[in-house]
Amino acid sequence: MYYLLALLTGVLITVMVAFNGNVTVRHGLYTATVVIHLVGLLCVSLLLLVKREKPFLRGVVGADGRRIPVHMYLGGAVGVITVLLTNFAFGDISVSALMALGLFGQSLSSIAVDQFGLFGMARHPFNRRKIIGLVLMLCGIGVMVTDFGGGAAILAAVAAFGSGASIVTSRVLNARLAVFIGTRRGVFMTHITGLAVALPLLLVLGRSEVGFNLDYLFTPMFFIYLGGMLGVIVITLDNVTAVRIPAFYLALMLFVGQVGAGLTVDFVIDRVFSMTNLLGGCLVALGLFANVMVDKISDK
Repeated sequence: MYYLLALLTGVLITVMVAFNGNVTVRHGLYTATVVIHLVGLLCVSLLLLVKREKPFLRGVVGADGRRIPVHMYLGGAVGVITVLLTNFAFGDISVSALMALGLFGQSLSSIAVDQFGLFGMARHPFNRRKIIGLVLMLCGIGVMVTDFGGGAAILAAVAAFGSGASIVTSRVLNARLAVFIGTRRGVFMTHITGLAVALPLLLVLGRSEVGFNLDYLFTPMFFIYLGGMLGVIVITLDNVTAVRIPAFYLALMLFVGQVGAGLTVDFVIDRVFSMTNLLGGCLVALGLFANVMVDKISDK
């Protein structure tokens, strides 16, 4: 069941990125980041209200009586970095390429988390035979990322890779925090800390951005502001699956959902279907599947 939840999360992430990217195009990078976190905070606050749960716990002790490490609260701040990098890359490379490069960043970061048990996660040591799978995955990503048109596209590719690494860091921190204070409170704190970072960035770096245009709320394009709501769902699902599935396997299931949805979004937005991206996606999936099989053989 948790693998199916991870697959669904991958689909939702792709839709969320498309929505958030459109908000960025219309209002600016830093304004969009604040809007996304505000929408998400509103949604999770309403959920807490319906469930009659207090959003804050007293002191630094979790619901189970254990002391909460301060760094566990940084998932929301790291999430702001993810949003900024993803939104920066959106538009300069295809959605499928963005997802592929993000997956590569996630995969390398996931291997580090599994290998060393970072942030208190369970250890899953790296098997050298997985190198073959990693090479296949890298070839697939190389096939998918062919739409470089200059320096802007290269910077977008670097940003997409960095977003993948930050996604894993944020995911792990959020999941560990949820263990201490509960899933819904964890999502709430993620948006609080994220907004605490996004607002100063807007005031310092986003003063030249166009102000928020309410006209979009009264047109058929209002749905693009639902990215914040999807973010709440994504973080909730991540909190559930990240502590039950090895980080590398989680990246596999997320990719399957993301690449399928990414190809669909490319077709809907640009009216094109790229067989190259499909081939690249199959190579990446094959590489990740090969690594899963290596683990199964090693277990036997």
